[in-house]
Amino acid sequence: MKTKKTNAMRQLDKAKIKYDMRTFDVDAETHLEGLQVAERIQVDVNHIFKTLVLENDKHEHFVFVIPVLAHLDMKKAAATVNEKKLQLMPMHDLKKVTGYIRGGCSPIGMKTHFPTVIDETIVQLEEVFVSGGHRGVQMGLAPQDLIEMSKAKVASVIAPNEY
Repeated sequence: MKTKKTNAMRQLDKAKIKYDMRTFDVDAETHLEGLQVAERIQVDVNHIFKTLVLENDKHEHFVFVIPVLAHLDMKKAAATVNEKKLQLMPMHDLKKVTGYIRGGCSPIGMKTHFPTVIDETIVQLEEVFVSGGHRGVQMGLAPQDLIEMSKAKVASVIAPNEY
């Protein structure tokens, strides 16, 4: 499957950061779970991370990148960005705010940079996969490159006993 370059890929190319692009077929209506993505790109599911965009009551946005099988601990997440409470951003606002759609939201190359936190489990890995900016596109890169390119803070933000 041929895919055009996304903003995330263009930013990695500009920074001369190597990444492994993996593509798979998915239609616009289907939402794939992490295990299904792992099977389709033939990668250990523990190396795939998902991007979640949250907001506070003032509609300020925050990005969290966590293992695809884990759940975000909302209290830890809020504390990490010095907020009392956060909630998931309404799905219908995702493209307008980030430039990406559900299933294709990359922590790299959003329309605006938002405070970003990546779960600390990332430092145990040699390569991680995140959305490449389109549905059906995953990018594998070194954790440190992801941290630097997304200007992220690394912290414990997943629910305990999950990963």
